[in-house]
Amino acid sequence: MARQSRYRRHLLAPARGLRLWLLAIPTILVASWFITVVSMITGFLGVLLFPSATLLMRRQVDRYRDLINRWTDEHIERPYLPEPPREHGVQGIIKRFVALLTDPATWRDYLWVAADPVVVLFTAALPGLLILYGVWGFLLAAFAGGMIGHYGGSDWYAWVHVDPGYDRDAERLVSTLVIATACVVAGFLAGPRMMAVYGRWGRLVLGPTEKSRLALRVRHLSETRSEAVDASAAELRRIERDLHDGAQARLVAMGMTLGAIEHLLDKDPAKARLLLAQTRESSATALHELRDLVRGIHPPVLADRGVGDAVKALALDHPLNVEVNVEVPGRPEPPVESAAYFAVSEILTNAAKHSGARRVWIDMRHEAGMLRVTVTDDGRGGASLDAGTGLRGIERRIGTFDGVLALNSPVGGPTIVTLELPCALSSPKTSPS
Repeated sequence: MARQSRYRRHLLAPARGLRLWLLAIPTILVASWFITVVSMITGFLGVLLFPSATLLMRRQVDRYRDLINRWTDEHIERPYLPEPPREHGVQGIIKRFVALLTDPATWRDYLWVAADPVVVLFTAALPGLLILYGVWGFLLAAFAGGMIGHYGGSDWYAWVHVDPGYDRDAERLVSTLVIATACVVAGFLAGPRMMAVYGRWGRLVLGPTEKSRLALRVRHLSETRSEAVDASAAELRRIERDLHDGAQARLVAMGMTLGAIEHLLDKDPAKARLLLAQTRESSATALHELRDLVRGIHPPVLADRGVGDAVKALALDHPLNVEVNVEVPGRPEPPVESAAYFAVSEILTNAAKHSGARRVWIDMRHEAGMLRVTVTDDGRGGASLDAGTGLRGIERRIGTFDGVLALNSPVGGPTIVTLELPCALSSPKTSPS
């Protein structure tokens, strides 16, 4: 498989490089429009047009980031500083203009759109151009060289002169074929390397600076803190509602029943015994509800045995056939364990309700400082983060711990949900005696 993947990269890299070269055509137009707007900044028209020109340039550069992320081993994040809140009127226009003008990423984007049409020629597009040049050599040797000579033309293929006697000169034909073959082979061999060079060039220019990385980090922390506060408030409201509507109501009813029993002990002992039996049943129900509530807050098995065994216990109670594989040699921090447990619980609930699956596979392991959980079901697929299935809530919950969620759910299945939470393991896993 690794060899097939390597061959595939060699075959695809030249074509991808040519596609990046063709992308330079609209990029040159975007760069020209942007610098034209910049030249008008001394007037209000330039100030008015600058945001739209900047956003147009960002959309074009985002296409490069997306292609580089997909086609190379580099990963380039969007580096833009947060824009100020939108305000109406001239003051809002000027604030937005200043924010975009002073963002270092704006000028790094312009450096890219101005320089990349040239840089791509000598990096990503070079292998594809070599292959095209080789193909042209084969065409010359086959018939095009004779046609050029027949009509009295004159051309050069590398150092080989193509003139009226070209198609009758065996030495020049062989030289052409050798050069063409060398160009094609060199193009395919150099494709992945030149694409990697292009990816490093993209990361250097299009990646975030330390200032923008810090600003993005602050924004991410602010968002996750706000989401964590909202989630905690919602959880407290849920607990309060469950207590009020469940165990609390039963305890109040039990108190009233005990008062009635107190009055009936002398008058009607038989009815008092009946009420006592009902009260005992109510107390058992209240205890069961309290235990369910405690398990919903933090299951005892999670606290006692860790997230691996807690997920196995969850699988045993699930209506679907769930297989669990755990390779976690220690205990993550309790908040991380709790986040992973409830995320898996929500995913299993979604699978039972929406997927039409019969089997689910859960793989949990710790590697490279990450707790990685993969949940796969054999359902109908078609799941989406925006479909209201709770996956977006899971993403927000694990985002509090810098975790990420990846979803792969083609129509027809299978659905694969992968969670990654950065964490360290505190100690080797032990079983209680």
